[in-house]
Amino acid sequence: MITAKALHKSYGDKVAVDDLSFEVRPGMVTGFLGPNGAGKSTTMRLMLDLDHGGGETLFDGRRFSAIRHPMREIGAVLEAKAFHPTRSARDHLRMLAAGSGIRAARADEVLEFVGLAEVKRKKPKDFSLGMAQRLGLAQALLGDPPTLILDEPANGLDPHGIHWLRDVLSSLAAEGRTIFVSSHLLSEMSLMADELVVIGRGTMIYNGDVQGFVRQFTQSTVLVRSSQADRLAAVLREVDGVAVEARPGDVLRVSGVDVDAVGELAFHNNIMVRELTTQTASLETAFITATAAAEEYVAHQLTGGAA
Repeated sequence: MITAKALHKSYGDKVAVDDLSFEVRPGMVTGFLGPNGAGKSTTMRLMLDLDHGGGETLFDGRRFSAIRHPMREIGAVLEAKAFHPTRSARDHLRMLAAGSGIRAARADEVLEFVGLAEVKRKKPKDFSLGMAQRLGLAQALLGDPPTLILDEPANGLDPHGIHWLRDVLSSLAAEGRTIFVSSHLLSEMSLMADELVVIGRGTMIYNGDVQGFVRQFTQSTVLVRSSQADRLAAVLREVDGVAVEARPGDVLRVSGVDVDAVGELAFHNNIMVRELTTQTASLETAFITATAAAEEYVAHQLTGGAA
């Protein structure tokens, strides 16, 4: 269990992290989301005692700095290319293993696991970003820790690598490990995460399960296909709070009422329905809605022309 309490960090007059408190539970993947500049990386650094600030984070009741062999308990990667430039990938991991009392053979095992066995004698300075991310995950897994904290681990991975990472993190969570991972890939997060911590401008926006986040910041609609769409639309518009949008192909998009109520209205009015489906908004839509006011770097339309 990770318990973050009242985390706070300021850079001069700018508040980067503002009184953040949340829990990350074992046995699931918790996604950490927020716009650029929201304070995600700063929060992770505060959690790992890598930055000075207010509040504290406890890992099963202990601060990171109080854990004698942290690599055996917490696997953390905050920088994609935090490697010594002259050591090989294998030697880099063996050096870390020696410092934490981990058997040297473990380096080869994790390199094999992340798909880097063929390049283990090469220097990471020549690795692509995707290869560096794989090496970072190998480093995080070196001590076989029950907790993983990963900052943008999918950045630079190709589609196959992203799919592989999703499966790896989900399987590790299924073993009972605690997984806390930030990402800008919302489509992947919707497939991987069980719970979310969403922040904006350093403050908490949401902490809870993924579907709860989508429900809170979006509105589900009901799609209806009927040869009597005009009649059904007239019936639905008589219900308070219901909005009906007619679409091509005898289709209605209905909001303000659930699918069961639409079906019952159609039945009682002898209207035949060919399709009746609940359409739920995506995590991306919910994220954009929830963080719109917290977006720090807002792009605008380019006007004028070159001289």
